[in-house]
Amino acid sequence: MFAAESYTSRHYIEIVAIACLCVLLGGPSYAAGAESLVIAGATYYEPGVSGPGWAWTDAGHLELNGYAGEAIGADGDLVLTLAGQNSVTESHAPDADITQCGMEVWGDLTLRGTGSLAASGSQCAIHVSRALVVDVCTVDARADGADVTDEAVAGVIAGDMAVRGGGRVVAASTGSGAGVRAYGVYLQDLGLGDGAAGCRLSVDASWLDAAGTDGGVACLGGSLVSARFVTPAGGAFGADGVVNAAGAMAPHVVVEPDAATPPAGETDGDDVPGFGEGKPDGSAGPAAGQPGAGPTTDPTVKPAATSPKTNITIKTTVTKTTVPASSKPKATSTTATTLPKTADSDWIAASVTLFLLGTTLLAAAFRC
Repeated sequence: MFAAESYTSRHYIEIVAIACLCVLLGGPSYAAGAESLVIAGATYYEPGVSGPGWAWTDAGHLELNGYAGEAIGADGDLVLTLAGQNSVTESHAPDADITQCGMEVWGDLTLRGTGSLAASGSQCAIHVSRALVVDVCTVDARADGADVTDEAVAGVIAGDMAVRGGGRVVAASTGSGAGVRAYGVYLQDLGLGDGAAGCRLSVDASWLDAAGTDGGVACLGGSLVSARFVTPAGGAFGADGVVNAAGAMAPHVVVEPDAATPPAGETDGDDVPGFGEGKPDGSAGPAAGQPGAGPTTDPTVKPAATSPKTNITIKTTVTKTTVPASSKPKATSTTATTLPKTADSDWIAASVTLFLLGTTLLAAAFRC
């Protein structure tokens, strides 16, 4: 009987040890963040690299400090910390991974820090498939509508958008092509399943200046906390976006904090580049049910010229432009340097602990 109990005890110890080792080996698969990053004309599949003005420190975190270059794209959630003045522009290279926008993130994007970002593109300056959060920093997003027809253009296209922490956002677009509809902020549900967007705008004690011929802000609703509409007079959230007192879609929307106190060195919103600029009111609101949709045509977000990764047909048609990892080797940019992967530090400590525990249990099992 003693032998049977010893065997059972040893059996249980072995099971626990194997479980510890399985968790140890399977742990890295739970890492969150972007699966790949496109920056400065190159694609990277692992963090810990950097270049002039940028550093991808871990899967979910990118730092910009004085970056001025081509479009940035991420396949997954990303937190971007800004320091100093930064700018991203649409890439016109024939084999570019990202086309028609300055920044494209397939996931959630948080822009934070004390710096600024100026983004520009033809169809949109910043495209985020889910939620965009602007926290503290200053963002200027402009789309010029160049060579765009029968589509919607906007400074910002996202699922949801929040401006908080005293952040400042300028979003504007223009377009003269046939069938083009121009918005400052265009919020849409890309139908990506879990965490689907609500097409809502929230501004909390922050600044927003959005202008477009067909609407400053196209959304399905929103909220202002410690903030107010300065333009249009009597502004409010309507069924399709921000409307004026007459219920018509407002082509220029300005939101400021209640009893706004500008940061040191600033006097008012006019100190932000482009802040306060826009077109006079006077356009009619779009049809209900789709933010910014026209009465007879539904603007379509144009697919990129590259091989699409995912095609999604929804209220607006969007093509994911990030090239799959299998189609490209890991980037070998000569300017990139290797950085420590800061996000791995906690996992390394846990891995060592689990390894030691598993080894001890296995040793104890064999002694039994």
